[in-house]
Amino acid sequence: MAAELSWFITREVLGNAEPLFAPAVAVGTIAGAFSNRIRRTIEMLAGVIAGAVVAHLITRAIGVGPVQTGVVVAIAISAAVLFRGSGGVMAQAGGTGLLLASVAQGPDLAVARTESALVGGVVAIAVAFLILPLNPVRVLHRATGKTMDAFARELTATATALAHRDRQQAEDALKRFSTTWEQRSKTTDLVAAARQVVVLSPWRRRRLGIVRQYEHAAEHLENAYTSAHDIVHWTVATVRAGEPVPPGLPASIEQTGQALRLLYRDFFAAREPAPTRTRALRAIKELDEACADGVEFSGNVVVSRVRAVVGELLQASGLPQAEANRLAHIRPN
Repeated sequence: MAAELSWFITREVLGNAEPLFAPAVAVGTIAGAFSNRIRRTIEMLAGVIAGAVVAHLITRAIGVGPVQTGVVVAIAISAAVLFRGSGGVMAQAGGTGLLLASVAQGPDLAVARTESALVGGVVAIAVAFLILPLNPVRVLHRATGKTMDAFARELTATATALAHRDRQQAEDALKRFSTTWEQRSKTTDLVAAARQVVVLSPWRRRRLGIVRQYEHAAEHLENAYTSAHDIVHWTVATVRAGEPVPPGLPASIEQTGQALRLLYRDFFAAREPAPTRTRALRAIKELDEACADGVEFSGNVVVSRVRAVVGELLQASGLPQAEANRLAHIRPN
């Protein structure tokens, strides 16, 4: 749709006999990352304008030819670098300069190129945010569900490995968890995209509340993921050292993973996350019993990290920090 609309506007409305560049810019903008469409459009326009201006000035002064083309491209890219342009800006500046400096031309070609880029970018933004905007809640649902389920699954695997003192299983869980942890940045990008849609699209504005709610939860989930990674790491250390493992320790890790799953389900079902809090508090109960039975150095680190995860999950569920820390038995600094 963006390609067709930009072609039609450029050719039929503006009378440009060569409208190909407008749909190219439109497609490039749409194909960019969800959260970067506006920035990508601005970069493309900035690059095109820089290349067009440099090509116009240089060719007017010294004409066209291989040497002049090289000069135009070098100066266009240098201008983009000078103004701290990204790789996209430099590519567009160099490409536009190359095209315009390679043919005999007057000022009209540079103007037409810039005009087409502007049409393509504006049409792409209009299609993405006004005509066919993404469903922000669906975007969050798909991105978050996969991430939270993966972390919860590895916490369950870690609990099983700890209960059976299976070193290989614990190390395998750590490897899988590390891979998932590194990929979680994609979720952050999609949250930014969802917010961009609800802010710019009048058709999705009513979803702003749930997106803001998730943004609040996302900060605590990021901290929870980091502490959960520590849980898996120190579980491996506990098994390797042959430390005692009270039954409550793996049980608390399992309950924490279940709380993470329930938070995801409650959140997107727009339910009060009472089941999440119940599971989280059950994890703390199991943890207290494990401490009463006795844990050693690595086990103590696991205990502190489980409390940290539970505290973050309780805050993500909507509880104030002081209340969440009290329930998780986290001592104030």
